[in-house]
Amino acid sequence: MVEAAQLGPLTGLRVLEIGHFIAAPFGTRLLGDLGADVIKIEPLSGDPVRQWGIHVDGHSPWWSQHARNKRCITLDLKHPKAKEIVLGLAGVSDAVVENFRPGQLARMGLGPKVLRTVRADLVIAHISGYGQDGPDKDRAAFGVIGESIGGLRHLSDHAPGMSGLPPVRVGVSIGDSIAGLYAAFGVMSALWQRDRAGGDGRARSLDVALTDSVLSMMEGMLPEFGVLGTVKQPTGSRIATAAPTSAYAASDGKWVLIAGNSEPLFARLVMVMERPNLAEDPRFIGNQARVKNVDVLDSIIGEWTATFTSEALLDLLAEADIPSSLVYTAAEIAADPQYRHRGMVQEVEDPLFGAVLQAGIVPIVPEDPGRIRWPGPTLGAHTDEVLRELLDMTPDTIESLRSDGVI
Repeated sequence: MVEAAQLGPLTGLRVLEIGHFIAAPFGTRLLGDLGADVIKIEPLSGDPVRQWGIHVDGHSPWWSQHARNKRCITLDLKHPKAKEIVLGLAGVSDAVVENFRPGQLARMGLGPKVLRTVRADLVIAHISGYGQDGPDKDRAAFGVIGESIGGLRHLSDHAPGMSGLPPVRVGVSIGDSIAGLYAAFGVMSALWQRDRAGGDGRARSLDVALTDSVLSMMEGMLPEFGVLGTVKQPTGSRIATAAPTSAYAASDGKWVLIAGNSEPLFARLVMVMERPNLAEDPRFIGNQARVKNVDVLDSIIGEWTATFTSEALLDLLAEADIPSSLVYTAAEIAADPQYRHRGMVQEVEDPLFGAVLQAGIVPIVPEDPGRIRWPGPTLGAHTDEVLRELLDMTPDTIESLRSDGVI
């Protein structure tokens, strides 16, 4: 049995998750990784993510990571008897995180006012597509919509004129994850103000929108438009404000990122390329000139990189202390010694799959590290345990609820 002090800095915190898909569950997973007791309520059919991704014997390996460190219970929130269970769990929790459409919990009789009848200082985080108010609050949205409206889908594309294909997706549900990250940060901010020495003991509500979350990550896109009227454009592999920074093909077909955009770095890069004259070429003196002539510069670098294998190229760049990296796939990530050393690639035992590779815990807290206590559990794995432990229900009561289709 692991001592409580070893579970992470959030040991002793309890969070009730009434979430589905990605945003809310991602945020609560971050809290659970750092030691919080996360109680996840799922419908009787299970969270839809249980069925997402590649399956092995009907089970999703993604779920093993997505729902780790959570105690999962099943509950039909539409059943009249469900309300009492939710309120009982809210009463013994520090915070609730939900991502239904605005007002949906209230229509179930579980709005903030009702939840706070059982705990007046309850922190409640609401995650939705467009936020809890405004003209679009009732519109349907997923992470991809937040990415589109927040500007990310536009900026993550190839440069104008390079492709007639649809704007490129980032590759993961980053809009959902960013919103979940903000929700976790907001929960901890509210709890700190409530519970710190001299804190005010007040309840707080957090309103996290997918659209807002993505927009907040868009760097200078909005300020530049406001001041200059400039509409920031996608740049593909490049950075619009610095050069050279891009991916270049090696002779073995692999892509290598090279960031040689400061003056000392560019000087070292051209020396490695055995083209010292490039540092004195007027087209490439200073970052602004290099950005203006980036097509020519990238062509010269690309011709050079194509004469080496990716391994040989990376060795040369590392010896010159130039920031560079192979464009990693899952295979390179799994084998990376730095990730392994830091515990960012871990083998987690899952009864459904055996050893499952999972991303580690961020942030690392050396003095009180979080840990992966168990993988994403089977459907309803903790229902009986949670109802007994937190609500003092007897086995007969639990069985009656199961017979009635409540759990």
